[in-house]
Amino acid sequence: HLQWLECIENSMHSVWVGAGISEFIQLSKFDLHAFDPQMLLSAIFFWNRETRAFEFPCNFMCPTLWDIAAITSLAPIGDRFYPDSFEEEISIKATFISWDKKTYLAFINAHMGQLDTPVSTSKHIAFLMYWLSACVFCSPSLQVPKYYYILAQALHLQKKICLSKLLLASLYSSLDEASKSLFREYGPRNLSRPLWFLQLWLNAILEKKLLLTSSFLSPVCQLEGARLTTLTPRKCLIENFAKYIRAFLSFSEFTEDLAPFIRSDLTGPSWLQENNEVKNISPDSVDMWFGFLSWDVILSGMRQKDVKIYPYQPQLFARQFGLCQMKPLPLRRKERIDANICVEKGDYKDVLDFILCPDKQLSLTPCTFSASFLVSKCFLRWWCEYYVDKIFTFDDFLKKLINSHLSSQGPKLPCTYKNRNIIYQFEQFFKVCYRHENLGRTIFDASVSLSKMVQRNIRSKKIINPRGKTNFENFFPKNIPLFQKLVLV
Repeated sequence: HLQWLECIENSMHSVWVGAGISEFIQLSKFDLHAFDPQMLLSAIFFWNRETRAFEFPCNFMCPTLWDIAAITSLAPIGDRFYPDSFEEEISIKATFISWDKKTYLAFINAHMGQLDTPVSTSKHIAFLMYWLSACVFCSPSLQVPKYYYILAQALHLQKKICLSKLLLASLYSSLDEASKSLFREYGPRNLSRPLWFLQLWLNAILEKKLLLTSSFLSPVCQLEGARLTTLTPRKCLIENFAKYIRAFLSFSEFTEDLAPFIRSDLTGPSWLQENNEVKNISPDSVDMWFGFLSWDVILSGMRQKDVKIYPYQPQLFARQFGLCQMKPLPLRRKERIDANICVEKGDYKDVLDFILCPDKQLSLTPCTFSASFLVSKCFLRWWCEYYVDKIFTFDDFLKKLINSHLSSQGPKLPCTYKNRNIIYQFEQFFKVCYRHENLGRTIFDASVSLSKMVQRNIRSKKIINPRGKTNFENFFPKNIPLFQKLVLV
């Protein structure tokens, strides 16, 4: 991967990859895919699939196009990408790409040239396909799908594509899928897509609250995202889950921690540094800020069957831009959105033209003002009524977690259900739900959960293998006293 990046860098003068893309590719040198599962899981519990936002006690919160620009350098302007939006100008047959070698390592070995040699059109498109599937959108198959060819070709041909909106829509899709999977019987499996961006965004808003430290010294990549990659906690401790939940619940008031990118020392490309605070909007940057602040429809998916349409609603997150939060109102009247919309034939342009016709158009007037996290009385009254049914304590959250399917997850095997699977599930339960102050209650909850699980699998005619491993003590967390282990066994 790194050698291929060096090949592209050494020949960057001969193959242009588009404004903002070059910096984003530089960011791929860093460990973007280093995750803290407990931090991601705790945040996903606050995700609302209806509002497309994390609902913290103080407000709606969510990554915006401004956050994407600050972390990756991708600008919010450009053409919308969706299936059939761009033609195949370079024949896919003329590129000589080896489609029989799709796994990442095999694809790299098949298409990477020698260092310090010119990058051909074929090799550059192949690199962009790999980069899009492995580093940006994170294909769940861990392969380089052929359907990334059109987008890679468009980037190679210097098409002005708004990759940031495509990335944000893909993040929405992954959060929706992750949120749904938490309540399935078999729990989350093979979560993919750009959850790496969620990790970097969470690092940014939790950096001061959790005292996350960074050892970032590299001058190679002048991007905020490069520094944020080094903030990801590397130790997965049992106590971390509770720490993250309490951190999110502590956001009772909106502070500057939740708007980490409206500051004067933001690292990034020149166009971002010149406009890194909303109060400094200049006439030359109106189009850029119009992209950040205007309502829009964003699409995810490279194939027609995978396309999902999401609203981009910056009016829900005004304080993340340093603006006063007003009561969120729909930009379209309800009676005007009851038409029978169908995109089965790929008529995305007609659908977008219909949706993107609000009664009032947004207009921006450049001016100078101070960033503020104020809210209107109307919003405060509305939020109190909206959030009153959602208020809960950490104990309430823990009780909800214990009663969810997530508390008894394990690997699913065809036809058999071995004892080691039960042990594995018990281990996972204790990692998430272990309460040192009330171990008896934890053991009782675990016993009830495991009993139901075993009965369910017996009813479904799955076989419990008597030869499976039954030494529970080897799988217990070390900080559980031996006496309680023996009681449970």
